[in-house]
Amino acid sequence: MTRLEVDGVGLEVAHHPREGAPTLVFLHEGLGSVAQWRAWPARVADATGMGWLAYSRQGYGGSDPVDVPRPLSYMHDEAEGALPGLLAALRVTAPVLYGHSDGASIALVAAGRRTVDGLRALVLEAPHVICEDLSVRSIAAARDAYLQGELRERLRRYHGDNVDGAFWGWNRAWLDPGFRRWDLRPELPGVRVPTLVVQGRDDPYGTLAQVALVRDGVAGPCEVLLLDGCGHAPHREQPDAVLPAVAAFLGALRP
Repeated sequence: MTRLEVDGVGLEVAHHPREGAPTLVFLHEGLGSVAQWRAWPARVADATGMGWLAYSRQGYGGSDPVDVPRPLSYMHDEAEGALPGLLAALRVTAPVLYGHSDGASIALVAAGRRTVDGLRALVLEAPHVICEDLSVRSIAAARDAYLQGELRERLRRYHGDNVDGAFWGWNRAWLDPGFRRWDLRPELPGVRVPTLVVQGRDDPYGTLAQVALVRDGVAGPCEVLLLDGCGHAPHREQPDAVLPAVAAFLGALRP
């Protein structure tokens, strides 16, 4: 793990390139960080013969803090700013964006708006395209767990002094009444690279409508993996199902 400054912001980065191969770029969930991916990036890289890169967005993990409240455009801002800036700084020329939850939405914006040069493919776990009632209810429940339960202390292990900024920057944005108008459907026709969507059928943060929107909205080929008995984090809950599916999907990109 190291720190890299991008546009004046210090970011926590783990970078393991593989010469002559594409680079998997892992974009974490709304409460995630580099550390919370655990060994998953290395496992996917080994299974696909690719390099990998993961970073904690500003306000998360060991990256610089962020002011809250975040603008409701924070996912678009990431896709158009820090993400392409980081890839340029590290000279990543053939990225595959692997996003989870908010990270999957950031990947969709980056692909749809062509902000990432040389993009090869997308792997999207539990992507959000619109703000659903289910999402709002679950995020409101997370607020209660943060204020009254043990969630804050669990997250502090990963985010340290960033814990309040990480949580409230995510939570208040999603619970803002204006966020009901948040909608990535206009971005989808610009997504022309191959896309794999991985979704748990029991995800408390999103319904299968999100999958259908991606599948029917992107311009490039799209494959879908639906997992029974799986919630919001397929790579943690059912890694033995997700890993071979991702490896098979990315097989054509192997060096």
